[in-house]
Amino acid sequence: MDEKQNNKKNSAQRHQRNRKSRHSKNRVNFAKSQAQRPTQGSAPSRVGKLRIIPLGGLEEVGRNMTVFEYENDIVILDMGLQFPEEDMPGIDYIIPNIAYLKGKERNIKAVIFSHGHLDHIGAAPILLEKLGHPPIVGRPLTVAMIKHRQEDYKPNTAKSLKVIMVKNIKDKFKFGAFRVSFFPIDHSIMDAVGILIQTPTATVIHPGDWTLEKNSLGQPLLNYSFLAQMKRPTVLMLESLGAIDVRTSATTEEMQKNIHKIVSEAPGRVIIGTFSSQIERIGWIISLAEELKKKVALDGYSMKMNIGIAQELGYIKAAKGTLIKIEDIDKYPDNKTIVIATGAQGEGNAVLSRIISGSHRYVKIKKADTVVLSSSIIPGNERTIQKLKDGLYRQCDNVIHGNIMDIHVSGHGNRQDIAYMLKQIKPDYFIPVYAYHYMLKESAKLAQTLGFLEKNIFILDNGRVAEFDKNGGRITDQKVPADYVFVDGLGIGDISHVVLRDRQMMAEDGMIVVIATIDTKKGKLVQNPDLISRGFIHMKENKKLVEETRMEAKKIFKDNLKGEVDENYFKDRIRNEIGKFLYQKTQRRPMVLPVIIQV
Repeated sequence: MDEKQNNKKNSAQRHQRNRKSRHSKNRVNFAKSQAQRPTQGSAPSRVGKLRIIPLGGLEEVGRNMTVFEYENDIVILDMGLQFPEEDMPGIDYIIPNIAYLKGKERNIKAVIFSHGHLDHIGAAPILLEKLGHPPIVGRPLTVAMIKHRQEDYKPNTAKSLKVIMVKNIKDKFKFGAFRVSFFPIDHSIMDAVGILIQTPTATVIHPGDWTLEKNSLGQPLLNYSFLAQMKRPTVLMLESLGAIDVRTSATTEEMQKNIHKIVSEAPGRVIIGTFSSQIERIGWIISLAEELKKKVALDGYSMKMNIGIAQELGYIKAAKGTLIKIEDIDKYPDNKTIVIATGAQGEGNAVLSRIISGSHRYVKIKKADTVVLSSSIIPGNERTIQKLKDGLYRQCDNVIHGNIMDIHVSGHGNRQDIAYMLKQIKPDYFIPVYAYHYMLKESAKLAQTLGFLEKNIFILDNGRVAEFDKNGGRITDQKVPADYVFVDGLGIGDISHVVLRDRQMMAEDGMIVVIATIDTKKGKLVQNPDLISRGFIHMKENKKLVEETRMEAKKIFKDNLKGEVDENYFKDRIRNEIGKFLYQKTQRRPMVLPVIIQV
């Protein structure tokens, strides 16, 4: 076997060695770089106040955005979206409320992005536009994904972005009173970084989303003890999604070993469902396919987009012919094909759901297929993932997921990892972030068991302001607007809670339209009121109720109807009286929509 063939066969092993080598180099180089203090400019001699204002991410999973304000200077970390919950019909996603920043646009020195997941960059096109396009700071893959999302939002506008590229993990920047630098972290997407924000008052240490990659002996590949040497007081803002996770995390090595075994021994096609942002893992699977002489078809818009960006940047290198179009899947033997698809969370329109429902144009599931769900469960998606598994098990004999084998490595540190970070960094103040409130509380309780003082642990709600000055830190009484801003189609923030409540009512009990046509000259109804039902009753099967409702509506118009008719008066009566009548008859509360036509 010549050298070229040998390299191709061992590409997966080489990928893993390079990964470990990169961690080692990052650790050594970064420790050296942080031993030297930044020399750019000089910090103001007068010590002012540092204000930390989370606009999202501290009461939910997603919508991550934090404002750091020192005197008249502002830097922002991330602009993420939150996916809608089950009781939010018609909502595409939710973004942070930036009302607090109105009038302060000129103070915003930079928006820093920790990594390219949608819960950290998804709201960027909308919010950057509203804030007058302040400079954005990020690593190459992160910036490329923001640009792509910007183009999806408004074509040909990515050029309006003012980009400051973080070309090297050792790069340092000065934005007004803020000195910003970075440190390496492990997460489930390439180019994720931790952020150091230094001010004359305090130093903020923010790993963003993070996990602890470990070797076969269970030892972390990254050491964070150098962060204990930062200028004090230090404020650690630590993602705490795993504060309730006491399970031992699988290592990347274990995960790769298991997937290698599955793919190499599969009797037919292998269909792998995973997050489209798992770029490093997808790249490894492509290398594995080359080793096993198999073809890979990517499916899902975000999957194709993300891997295309990674290829353009050289982060993924696939041999010619390895990647095939999904429509060509049947041109190759089943045991020589791998499909990597979106939809492992059970999303209704994603690839896996369409495959299960039989609506996918090119992939029909077979008994001999092997389906691998290589992703964790996002909190709140338990029910949809259960339905996804049931659908797969009904049609396929080989379904493998995290409950039966380690085929996924979480991008989020568990309870043990949080304890490791706290002991390594030894911050003066601890602010758990990026999780539901009860998870933040559990993270705080864990810190107390490690000896942290309760008074130095701040559990914030969205919008609550934490403040640091020469006298120390505290949670203030101030709370800025941080309520949901709904995005629905082209509408941003025009869907209020009242509208959402109407949608919920229609989703639960449906609606009925009562149409009354009035002859104002004769002073009577032209005909009995018409009814239209949607989601309430099937009118042909409920003729008696329909006729009774029509007669009930007719009674409302027994008053004198000559001349000008007060439409609002009759609409209110229809809503109230027909609503009560239908509840008495059905114990349901449909939305009643009155329509008055005067002729």
